[in-house]
Amino acid sequence: MLEKAANLMVFSRDNIRFSCIGDPSKLPDPVKELITYAEERTKHNSGLQLIVAVSYSGKYDIVQACQSIALKVKDGVIEPEDINEFLIEQELQTNCAEIPNPDLLIRTSGELRVSNFLLWQLAYTELYFTRSHWPDFGETEFLMALRSFQQRQRRYGEGDS
Repeated sequence: MLEKAANLMVFSRDNIRFSCIGDPSKLPDPVKELITYAEERTKHNSGLQLIVAVSYSGKYDIVQACQSIALKVKDGVIEPEDINEFLIEQELQTNCAEIPNPDLLIRTSGELRVSNFLLWQLAYTELYFTRSHWPDFGETEFLMALRSFQQRQRRYGEGDS
């Protein structure tokens, strides 16, 4: 426990909130306990938020959100007419974050897909693809991605004006 506390001192000192999304159930018990401990100890921190995705699946995230909503309908907590985008977003695992959906996704390694990552949250995200692999992705590529993003006209699903 002392080691856990020592590792979290940086999080406390720098006001970092730690959250985990995905399915950590396959991790060893001591790691799961550390995740729970870190989330609990930092849940009121309001600076930077560190979100770690462990066995995260965008499809599963949407399915579990729908299942949670279905149970609320079954239990009479809400009516089917109450289901909307906001309610679904509240049930997604990324609801742990008090941050908006991503504005830019940089996809490395030459892949031209999002690979089951944040499927709901990427609806209006600008995508940038690069052939560089993650360990080699550096400042030059990052600046190129930002320049590309700055040149785009964001419409968030609205038609051309």
